[in-house]
Amino acid sequence: MASIQDEGILIAQRTAGGQGIQCFLRPDKANRHGLITGATGTGKTITLQSLAEGFSNLGVPVFLADIKGDLTGLSQPGALGDKLGKVITERGLPTPAFSAFPTTVWDVFGQQGHPVRATVSDLGPLLLSRMLNLNETQAGVLQLVFKIADDDGLMLLDMKDLRAMCQHVGDNASSYTTEYGNISAASIGAIQRGLMQIESQGGDRFFGEPMLNIADFMQTDSRYPGANGQAKGVINVLAADALMNAPRLYATFLLWMLSELFETLPEVGDLEKPKLVFFFDEAHLLFNDAPKVLVERIELVVRLVRSKGVGIFFVTQNPLDIPDTVLAQLGNRVQHALRAFTPRDQKAVKAAAETMRANPGLDVATAITELGVGEALVSLLDDKGRPTLTERVYVLPPASQIGPITAAQRQELLAQSMVAGVYEQALDRASAYEALRGAAPAPAPSGRTPSATPGREQPTDQGTDQRGVLDGLGDLLGGGTGRKRASVGEQLMKSAASAIGREVGRQIIRGVLGGIFGGSRR
Repeated sequence: MASIQDEGILIAQRTAGGQGIQCFLRPDKANRHGLITGATGTGKTITLQSLAEGFSNLGVPVFLADIKGDLTGLSQPGALGDKLGKVITERGLPTPAFSAFPTTVWDVFGQQGHPVRATVSDLGPLLLSRMLNLNETQAGVLQLVFKIADDDGLMLLDMKDLRAMCQHVGDNASSYTTEYGNISAASIGAIQRGLMQIESQGGDRFFGEPMLNIADFMQTDSRYPGANGQAKGVINVLAADALMNAPRLYATFLLWMLSELFETLPEVGDLEKPKLVFFFDEAHLLFNDAPKVLVERIELVVRLVRSKGVGIFFVTQNPLDIPDTVLAQLGNRVQHALRAFTPRDQKAVKAAAETMRANPGLDVATAITELGVGEALVSLLDDKGRPTLTERVYVLPPASQIGPITAAQRQELLAQSMVAGVYEQALDRASAYEALRGAAPAPAPSGRTPSATPGREQPTDQGTDQRGVLDGLGDLLGGGTGRKRASVGEQLMKSAASAIGREVGRQIIRGVLGGIFGGSRR
């Protein structure tokens, strides 16, 4: 396990030439973000697990995606088996103080964890365009659909609302031409086909109410004492093995969560430890075929979210998977082995070596291809924010269980969770679908009440009361406001009270961001 010492979180070490080399990740530099790279089977998951344990021990909540289904072992104490004992002895590593960590499991599909939902309005047209793989013209039409829903006071909460709204706009395209511009039937058809594809992959379960409150990711649990007796931070594990069958949905979900953090949290500057640490596994999916403007916005959010006390660690196989503008923001580096079998592999090895601080006693490029499983090249930020010399070290084994938990253990986790019963029951209140089908009274268009984003409170923190346009950039990728966990009934009452004020602001921000994007009405 990554142990806690005065210098920070000890994540790796090695004894060489009679001298001990130790690599500490300083908690106050975790918001400078990080990168974990390496080929399949080289130990990235164990590094991620050990880092998550280290942050949890400090009382820092963690979010991570469980791509292979084996990170739920964080919830159970580990054990010293023959294989682990042999590795520890051969490498001269300390035996972990085996323990369990507070864990909450989540699942977009609601099958292996608590359901995770967002409303269509909260996700916004930009991320939906990315999810549906729309071209520029089709994305412009989708923005118009949102605009018309805003102007006519129609709430877009779930997938059926959006489908009904698209059909309504398509059927009445001629009546909108004068005010909004031409709306092609072909673009409406492309949007509807994309929505059908997402539904066939189960993605429709992601849209609806009650919407995830991002504050539920930022909990500690006093039942698990950590360093200095303080409560351990809860580790939020997203079951992503099935979600990976819909990679665009996975990437969109993670980007939406990042934007929620960006918009929700107040400016706090540099803290002694982060408020939350976020691990983006399979990070290349965030950038595959992403338009340039979206990559630029991701880079901007990654850079600015640092001052909100959030640390982001990208996990991927190849450092070339991350755009240079984002890569430049990642100060803490853990590089596992890369295999130089192809010209692209050789280029990746060279790029990885060049981005790590040189060590006169170490040929970094050669070492990258020689590393064994669980061995890594590590360069972390020191107390002045400078990268330390790259060291060849062994990652410490985790204190929790290596491998997945049983179905019975998963059910026990769900039953004992802090959010048990909050998100399980889906809500389906009257919205655009019912209004357009005549099942609920439609508001008068002249009222110009924008579509509601339910399940939210206005921010009460002084740091977020006077947010500027820059804070509103979170709406590029979504939106959100933190609050204490409420019951299902309280969420409905609060959403009704806050919808108008919240969405007036959202409509203004959409207008501002439309200018930034240079988008046109279609």
